[in-house]
Amino acid sequence: MREPIRDKGRLEHMLEAIDKALEYTQGLDFDKFAADSLRVHATIYNVQIIGEAVYKLSAEFKSSHTETNWRQIEKTRHILVHDYHQIRLDILWSIVSDDLSPLRTQIFNYLQEFE
Repeated sequence: MREPIRDKGRLEHMLEAIDKALEYTQGLDFDKFAADSLRVHATIYNVQIIGEAVYKLSAEFKSSHTETNWRQIEKTRHILVHDYHQIRLDILWSIVSDDLSPLRTQIFNYLQEFE
């Protein structure tokens, strides 16, 4: 059972992981990113953390914040962990370059609800 009391902490974990993934890829293009295995692995790890934190959010929280595609984030985590041999760096790059900043804004706004 997920605990609503822990939702704030999970959101904070997500925000931290988003910030790290964005930091690790800042100023890079896809080719430079793909050639740097340390940055690739660090980014994968942080995207996994985001997905795990989403998985542990309470159902009540997720159902009351439907503007975020929680299911897709969880599915991405499952691919990175369980289908690690099939990770496509172009998709990972797209997640980082297109999806994380808007997600960061959403998570930041959700955290304001706890103030």
